[in-house]
Amino acid sequence: MHKTALHPEHLKLGAKMTEFHGWDMPLYYTSILEEHHSVRSAVGVFDISHMGQVWVRGPGACGTLNELVVSDLTQVGPDRACYTLLTNEQGGILDDLIIYRVGDQDYLVIVNCANREADASWLSAHRRGEVEVRDISNGRSIVAVQGPHASRLLDEVAGTRVGGLGRFDVVPLPSLGEWVWAARTGYTGSDGFEVFLPDQAAVRLWRRLLERGAQPVGLGARDTLRLEAGLRLYGTDMDAATSPYEVGLGWTVAVHKPSFLGKDVLMRQREGGVARKFIGFEMGEGPVPRHGCAIVAEQRRVGTVTSGTFSATLNKPIGMGYVEPACASPGTPLAIDIRTKPYPAVVVKLPFVRAREQANVAAGSSTPLTGRL
Repeated sequence: MHKTALHPEHLKLGAKMTEFHGWDMPLYYTSILEEHHSVRSAVGVFDISHMGQVWVRGPGACGTLNELVVSDLTQVGPDRACYTLLTNEQGGILDDLIIYRVGDQDYLVIVNCANREADASWLSAHRRGEVEVRDISNGRSIVAVQGPHASRLLDEVAGTRVGGLGRFDVVPLPSLGEWVWAARTGYTGSDGFEVFLPDQAAVRLWRRLLERGAQPVGLGARDTLRLEAGLRLYGTDMDAATSPYEVGLGWTVAVHKPSFLGKDVLMRQREGGVARKFIGFEMGEGPVPRHGCAIVAEQRRVGTVTSGTFSATLNKPIGMGYVEPACASPGTPLAIDIRTKPYPAVVVKLPFVRAREQANVAAGSSTPLTGRL
């Protein structure tokens, strides 16, 4: 299995390890519940170095990316980031990405680990003009610092003020070395940052964060946190057979762009609607809903659960999935079929939990919190 540069640190901490898309990753260190609460109430630190980092640079960089993703990258200024979707000719989602513009013609593209090679090849095969596409993942790490105390802690450790950054702002951190950036992005629904840096610098940063009281957090709490925030997981909640409008991410589609891969199909869906819609639901009782469970209305299957968990914040089971459009309105009563027994549920508006952000986060930003494992 693949191992991140922080793998020895996880073993020293006695982490419970698990296989994730070919990577040996920490599932938890103390408990999923404790780590979940740490991120909601204080600060947690995650090793997410399994994710891919693809460098796209040159005069043709923006044109290449803009033709392949649904968002309009011409509207993303330097030192800003954009959550977007990589689509195929049919409008299906090949991956969800965050693209960081770290220079006039320089973009750092963060991709899901299972799609790293495919995404890099796809971008390279569709180059427009003079552009370099290079997978720079090897030798580099990503450390996420999340929670209401994240900005204060990172300010102390990095020696650079990051607390004034707005959502989706990105800034270099020269105090940690060359080719190091921090961005106010994340996958927990709480305030926080992701730091992109070489492996050796990541080990030093990890140790400093833990020395100052950060709670190490594994993939278990990462999943419960992202679910409370209504964030989709590629390969579980969406895939190449899913369109942005089906999964409730139509806000990412720049309908005014002259062209992008799959635009014709997506414009027809925008006008004519889709055959299924993505929802969130809460349950008053019962076991945790799991991927594949049937969603029932009036004793008829109307959809399928894609993600489910027990919300530590709400103290109840929650889940997400697809249903027929007539069953997608908030307040609609449903049943979730778990081990052949139906349990009452109700459709709710996503996110389930909207964590209170720090007062110094840029006000008025309309960019939803979203992302991927």
